[in-house]
Amino acid sequence: MSLARLGALASSLLALAVAFGVAPVVPQEMRAAAALAIFAIGLWATGVLPEHVTALGLFLFAMLFKVTAPAVIFSGFHSAALWLVFGGLVVGVAVRRTGLGERLAQMAVSRVGSSYGLAVSGVMAISIGMGFLMPSSIGRATLVVPVAAALAEGMKFAQGRAGRTGLVLAAAFGVHIPTFAILPANVPNMVLLGGAETLHGIVPVYGEYLLLHFPVLGVLKAVLIVLLILWLYPDRPEAGARAVERGPLSGDERRLAFILVLALGFWVSDFVHHVNPAWIGLAAALVCLAPGIGLVPQKAFATDISYGSMFYVAGIMGLGAMVADSGLGLELAQAMLRVLPLAPGQDAQNFAALSAVATLIGLATTLPGTPAVLTPLAGEMSRAAGWSVEAVLMIQVLGFSTVVLPYQSAPLVVGMQLGGERIGPAVKLCLILSAVTVLVLFPLDYLWWRLLGWI
Repeated sequence: MSLARLGALASSLLALAVAFGVAPVVPQEMRAAAALAIFAIGLWATGVLPEHVTALGLFLFAMLFKVTAPAVIFSGFHSAALWLVFGGLVVGVAVRRTGLGERLAQMAVSRVGSSYGLAVSGVMAISIGMGFLMPSSIGRATLVVPVAAALAEGMKFAQGRAGRTGLVLAAAFGVHIPTFAILPANVPNMVLLGGAETLHGIVPVYGEYLLLHFPVLGVLKAVLIVLLILWLYPDRPEAGARAVERGPLSGDERRLAFILVLALGFWVSDFVHHVNPAWIGLAAALVCLAPGIGLVPQKAFATDISYGSMFYVAGIMGLGAMVADSGLGLELAQAMLRVLPLAPGQDAQNFAALSAVATLIGLATTLPGTPAVLTPLAGEMSRAAGWSVEAVLMIQVLGFSTVVLPYQSAPLVVGMQLGGERIGPAVKLCLILSAVTVLVLFPLDYLWWRLLGWI
C-alpha cells in the first residue's frame, strides 16, 4: 500500500475514533464536525481522491449526518472568492484561445533566452509585483499563471516536464505566499485588519506592516521558493526554445488585452470605487463569454473550464465555516493557549510558541480562519507573554503565511489548476518550504523584530 493510501486510511480511522467518542478530548457537541474535518483534510492532504470528489463527499456527509446547517457548509458557493475563481477560469481560457498568453510568453522568452533559472525568477518577481497592484491573490493567479504556462510552452517544456511544473509553481506560489507581507493583498490579511480594528481598536499602517513583514516573509521567502523550485524541478530548455516572430495583434487579442487592462485598472483603483474584485473578474468573464465578442465560445465554456476547481474551493471554504461555526477552532486555540509556555521576558520562547499556534490553527481552519480564531484571544495572549497586543496580532502573519498543505489555501489550489498541473508538486513544495520557513525564516524574523523594537 502506498504512503498516500496509508495516510488516508490513518486519517479515516482517526475520524471514526473521534466520531464515536474513542478520542474523549474532543467535546461531544463538536465530535461530528471534528471527525468530518479530519476525514476531509486527510483525503485532501494525501490526494488519494480527486480534490473535488472529496469536497462533494464533505457536502454529502455534512448533510446526511446533520453536522452543520446547509447555509454553513455551502457558504462557499455564495462567497465572492468563488466567483472570482469562476471569472479567472473563463479569462484563462480566453488567454489560451486567443494566443495572447503565448504572445506575452514569447516576449518573455526573447528576454530570458535559454535560462530556466532566470525564467523562474522573472515569473516570481512579476507575481510579487502584482501583489502591490491587485488586491486578490486568485485574481493575480488568473493573469499570471496562464502566461507562465505559455512561457513553459515557449521554452519547449511539454506537459509533464519538470520545467513546466516549476514555472507554474513559481506563478502559483509567487502571487500568493510572499504577498502575505503586503497588507491589502490577501484575504487573511484583511480579516486580521478588520478584527484588529473592531476588537482592539488597532489599525495596522501599510508602511509599518510592510517594513515588519516584507524583508523576511516577502523577499527572503520568495528567494527560498525560487531556490527550492530549481532544486526540486531542475530542467533545461530545448535547443529550439527561442522567441518566434509573430505578426500584429489579432482582433481577438486586441479585445482581450483591452478587457484585461480595463479589469486591472478597476482592481488597482478599488480604494476609489470599492467594488469587490470578484465582481470585476465576473464582469470580465461575462464580456469574454458575450456572443458578439466570441473570446470564449459556448463549446469552449462547456469543455475547457475545470469546474472541479470551483467545487474544491467551495469545499475548502465550507470546511472553514463548519469548523468556525461548531466552535472547534476556538476550542483548539484555547486548549493550546492553556499549555503554551508564555511568560514575560521570555521573548524567544513566546515568539516560537505564538507563531507555532498560528501555523497549527491554519491547518484546522484553513488560512482565513487563523486571524478569525486568534484575534479575539490577542488580549489574553499579550498579558501572558508581556507583549503589546499589536505584536501578538502581527505574529499571526507568520502563521497564515506558512502553508503546510495546499488545501489550506484556495488561491494556491486554483493557481495549480489554472496551470494544468497536478496538486502533488505543490504538496511537496509546501511541506519543504514550511519546514525551512520554521527552521530558518522564523528565527531570522525574530531577530528582525528585535532589531525593529517590536519585542
